[in-house]
Amino acid sequence: KTFYLLPTPLPKTRKLIGDAGMSFSNAFVASPLCCPSRASILTGKYPHNHHVINNTLEGNCSSKAWQKSEEAGTFPALLRTRAGYQTFFAGKYLNQYGRSEAGGVEHVPPGWSYWVGLEKNSKYYNYTLSVNGKAENHGADYGKDYLTDVLANRSLDFLQYKSNYMPFFMMVSIPAPHSPWTAAPQYQNSFNTTKAPRDPNFNVHGKDKHWLIRQAKTPMSNSSVQFLDDAFRKRWRTLLSVDDLVEKIVKSLEVRGELDNTYVFFTSDNGYHTGQFSLPLDKRQLYEFDIRVPLMVRGPNIKPNQTSRMLVANVDLGPTILDIAGHDVNKTNMDGMSFLPVMVNSSSWRTDILVEYEGEGSPVSDPACPLLGPGVSECFPDCVCEDSYNNTYACVRTVALSTDLQYCEFDDNEVFVEVYNVTADPYQLTNIAKTIDQEVLEKMNHRLMMLQSCSGQTCRTPGVYDTRYKFDPRQMFPSNSWPPSRLRQKK
Repeated sequence: KTFYLLPTPLPKTRKLIGDAGMSFSNAFVASPLCCPSRASILTGKYPHNHHVINNTLEGNCSSKAWQKSEEAGTFPALLRTRAGYQTFFAGKYLNQYGRSEAGGVEHVPPGWSYWVGLEKNSKYYNYTLSVNGKAENHGADYGKDYLTDVLANRSLDFLQYKSNYMPFFMMVSIPAPHSPWTAAPQYQNSFNTTKAPRDPNFNVHGKDKHWLIRQAKTPMSNSSVQFLDDAFRKRWRTLLSVDDLVEKIVKSLEVRGELDNTYVFFTSDNGYHTGQFSLPLDKRQLYEFDIRVPLMVRGPNIKPNQTSRMLVANVDLGPTILDIAGHDVNKTNMDGMSFLPVMVNSSSWRTDILVEYEGEGSPVSDPACPLLGPGVSECFPDCVCEDSYNNTYACVRTVALSTDLQYCEFDDNEVFVEVYNVTADPYQLTNIAKTIDQEVLEKMNHRLMMLQSCSGQTCRTPGVYDTRYKFDPRQMFPSNSWPPSRLRQKK
């Protein structure tokens, strides 16, 4: 049973991509935060292999080190150099892109024939674009500057002026519905009565969860509830312009006679919560609402109106697109797998993926929220902190015929464990770590250690619920198995 409904602000997107092809009800990100997730999309690698751990330059987001080690091996770079594609990028790249310490807007990442990159993080007005390495400043005039529409127009320009003799790849990376949630003027009064979903985990105390979740005040204050409902509405309003953009691009492909031989993907870089377990709003947590994303694909040989339960992750997007282009994914060092065979003839598939996140905190207490002391961050609204240094975890997310399970370990003093049977408990209300069969725990711990040290081919080995899985208890390390901050150690 899937409880993730595709959002209603995107009816055209759903009709033009989802209904015309395949929707994936179990699509996840390797890390529930923009920069690590985007790095996973570009490289096809898990965070422990691309080393982007958060949205800061120090966390390797668009840093010189990232540029030197990873950029030339991204899937767009391979499309351009190995498969002869013309490539186009428009929108938000990585949060620190364009910073002077990261080479400024003059830096155009390798792999892009046409580059329209947003300087730094999400905005809707008053931003700077790098247009093929030259700064282009924008103001606050809706007709000329509203970013979602500017990205739509640049995309249409590319379709019109590109060469018809070379295959093409476009990546349109729209910041919406990221904050500051500025809707286009014609949509500012839409969804006026809409509220955030009141799912069974809304405004409920996560009493058996990691301490960061337990510190959330329950019930939330009225001001928090008002704030998150307002944010939810604003986010949906910004998506109406995204829906228009999708329609314009798909219609343009159709008019040009290119739609039938073009694959169109629609997805996101992370989920978002609004009130679940009394966390007012943010991402970064291990739960379904933050790690699960929409994914819809249409294209040649994909039958319409299909829904797949196959487990796919954002590390699979690069391998799939390279596979479409005829490039052998085994010649790359990507961790993901091509799901093209699944889309065209439903072949067998893997049963688990890795999700990992390294928490961020401030070394000093937040003066507005002194009670929690140093080591926390994102304490807004009402002093509910959404992140901390020891909100560092790794999970195995398993979807097999018999099982829908999540197993997570925290890198903190107590090596806290959370386990959810998502079939019986889709809203993750009950952590079954203390009641589940010990052998399952050991196998999942073993699998987690394998995935956390995997690279390339070894990330695609059989999962615990695959008949080919081999478990040898002698391979188990002592308990408290994974070393502190493994992501950091490997720099």
